[in-house]
Amino acid sequence: MTINEIFCSLQGEGYFTGVAAVFIRTSGCNLACDFCDTKHQDGCEMSISEIASKASSFTPRHAIITGGEPAIQRDLAQLVEALHAKGFFVQIETNGTRPLPDSIDWVTCSPKVLDKTVVLNPHELKVVYEGQDLGIYEQMFHPQVWSLQPCDRGNTTLNQRLLNQAIEVVLSKPQWRLSLQTHKLIGIK
Repeated sequence: MTINEIFCSLQGEGYFTGVAAVFIRTSGCNLACDFCDTKHQDGCEMSISEIASKASSFTPRHAIITGGEPAIQRDLAQLVEALHAKGFFVQIETNGTRPLPDSIDWVTCSPKVLDKTVVLNPHELKVVYEGQDLGIYEQMFHPQVWSLQPCDRGNTTLNQRLLNQAIEVVLSKPQWRLSLQTHKLIGIK
């Protein structure tokens, strides 16, 4: 697999915010979102055993496979199996445009291109919110957790407006919960 980085930090977004985790960031993505804030293009080839060994060098046993888009990597199912063998709870963050192995413990889907989304029943749906109508998400998806995350556009005024709009949505549609990028707020990776 092509891996961009493996590191230990706190989950900053979604349902598991604040949980200590090992992040396995894969390289590359099949989309090119203009708001992407992750430098995932670089990477090096690592075997499944090398990835599992590096992940195991950290204390937490919550692994988050992210990217880019991890579902474009070959051998994803084998990585999940190897991490389970090391005692990890395995979460994936995906744009939902590629099928996933059934063995993943928690799927967080953050759809970007709805007509290409194939992961329709994730554990968590995390919508990057830019003021769009959420009705299509509510009809199309059936998650356990609905997370609404204001898009970070790198503009303080615009970001505050999107945050205020997201708060109003959550107040009027209580199935949604507000997800902030707390790792950015507290200054960690």
